[in-house]
Amino acid sequence: MTNDRTLSPAQILQAHKGQPMIEKRFEQVKTVHEIAPVFLKDEARIEALFTLYFLALLIQALIERELRLAMTRESIEELPLSPEQRQCAHPTTEQILRLFSMTQRHRLTDLDGQSVQVFDAQLTDLQAQLLGLLGVSPKAFHAPP
Repeated sequence: MTNDRTLSPAQILQAHKGQPMIEKRFEQVKTVHEIAPVFLKDEARIEALFTLYFLALLIQALIERELRLAMTRESIEELPLSPEQRQCAHPTTEQILRLFSMTQRHRLTDLDGQSVQVFDAQLTDLQAQLLGLLGVSPKAFHAPP
């Protein structure tokens, strides 16, 4: 931004104020997404990989935005998403994914591979609340009929 000679000093300062948010997203690429050095020689593959990381960050930001807007709409100030169920006013995608990380669905099959029984995921009240706020049906965690 500071190389753009068409911007006024006030516009440059305003753009610079957004730097901490951008830095936070890059920090998440390194921690949450565990990006590491990549040894790709083909430029197209490098571009494709970084496009995927960009899309992951975009989806992550959209999830956070949707949840925070829903919290405001529902007059929810905090959710117990921090470790030890401490309250959190600004939930992150990492916290949401951690909450669902142990959610499992199992399918029991016979020797022919035919489904005998499905054990659907048992969602907690908090998980169900989050899904509702995000507009995701809890049925997404159940076997199709």
